[in-house]
Amino acid sequence: MTFPILNIALAGFAGFLLGYLLRRYVAEARIKSAEEAARRIIEEAGKEAEAKKREAIVEAKDESFRQKREAEREIREQRAEMQRLERRLEQREESLDRKTEALENRERTLTEKEQELARARDEAQAQQARHQQELERVSGLTAEQAREQLLRQVEAQARADGLKLVKKIETEAREDADRRAREIIALAIQRCAADHTAEVTVSVVPLPNDDMKGRIIGREGRNIRTLEGLTGVDFIIDDTPEAVTLSSFDPIRREIAKIALEKLIVDGRIHPARIEEMVEKSQRELEQRIREEGERAAFEAGVHGLHPEEIKLMGRLRFRYSYGQNLLAHSVEVALLSGLIAGLLDGDAQLARRAGFLHDIGKALTHEVEGTHSAIGVDICRRYHEPPEVLNAITYHHGDEEAKCIEAVLVAAADAISASRPGARKETAEMYIKRLEGLERIATSFPGVEKAYAIQAGREIRVLVRPTDIDDLGAQALARDVAKKIEEEMEYPGQIKVTVLRETRVVEYAR
Repeated sequence: MTFPILNIALAGFAGFLLGYLLRRYVAEARIKSAEEAARRIIEEAGKEAEAKKREAIVEAKDESFRQKREAEREIREQRAEMQRLERRLEQREESLDRKTEALENRERTLTEKEQELARARDEAQAQQARHQQELERVSGLTAEQAREQLLRQVEAQARADGLKLVKKIETEAREDADRRAREIIALAIQRCAADHTAEVTVSVVPLPNDDMKGRIIGREGRNIRTLEGLTGVDFIIDDTPEAVTLSSFDPIRREIAKIALEKLIVDGRIHPARIEEMVEKSQRELEQRIREEGERAAFEAGVHGLHPEEIKLMGRLRFRYSYGQNLLAHSVEVALLSGLIAGLLDGDAQLARRAGFLHDIGKALTHEVEGTHSAIGVDICRRYHEPPEVLNAITYHHGDEEAKCIEAVLVAAADAISASRPGARKETAEMYIKRLEGLERIATSFPGVEKAYAIQAGREIRVLVRPTDIDDLGAQALARDVAKKIEEEMEYPGQIKVTVLRETRVVEYAR
């Protein structure tokens, strides 16, 4: 048993050794094959690198040769350009030389001519001096005297020609301006329909019967004293049948008293406690009414975005009058006219309406605040951040400030139109007579005026001058001076026409 096992072991060892030797032989063959392949690869890479190196050297030589040819070509072109520039410079130098020579010749010619002119000027001056001496001898006047006389004649002629030209220009401008102004104002007035108003100086409350007067007076006059104390209004109870007259300088107080009295009459219970209750209720109702009137007027005038206090102050103007014209209606009318005229003149119609609506807002507080209504109005509008154009319009429409915008001029024009249209305002007889006398006094204060007559209700002043003292051109100047002085010294609605009449009469008797 031992020998077979040993044989098996030896056979296995021999097989292992044979496999090992076989694997080693295969591995060495593979290594040798790989080394030969690597050597071939290296040799091929060296050959390829050598070929590429030769190609690169050839390409570099070609590129160097090409660049050299390019450089030589550019050098040849630059040399040709420089040669052309040199030829042009030589030609220009030759041209300059010729021009310089021509200028030198011209300078010599001018110098000779200047000398000739100087000699001619000296001869002319000498000749003029001889002529002047001869003229002085013949005329008997020195040169200075003759010059003064000639200047006086030229001045008189120029003045006459200037006045004629001024007259022509003024006539043409006036005709064109009057025509255009009439068209604009007529169109604006036609499109603005405003009611005529009448001033209410007192308020009259009708009574159902005369017995009500005693109840209003009350026991020992306590009711009427309470009414007058709470409202600040005088209650005039006289012989007027079935009526009580209320008198106060403040229209707001008068309206409160009127509303309270009407409520007491309807209620029938008239005693101090009830009077106090009705007066308070009337004050609340009037404040609401004032606000509504202001809102209505602002809507009618097309003015939006006003402060509530501004609307309230404008509503107070519903109870204020100027020469019989209701101020709230007047403000609405001025706003509409300003906007319409601004639209026709391509101005800011919205701004013109706003300025026209607020131009008299200061009159709402003239009974409570000191100062002119324009100054009060400016303070109010500045407080509520109105535009500068609105402030300027308020001050300009009464001449307190120069106009800084076209809207201010339009508001002043619209204010004059609204105030002077027929039926808008009324004037007392005393003021009317004073205005006529003032017109005649101003006209007769000028030298050369013989008589002056105010006609057409003070809308025209006719001035008769002495023909020996004032000529036609002087009459024209007098008309302008009279109109200017009227504008400076008088206040009047609308415009006043100044007509100067100059008449020359020649009388002869046949005997």
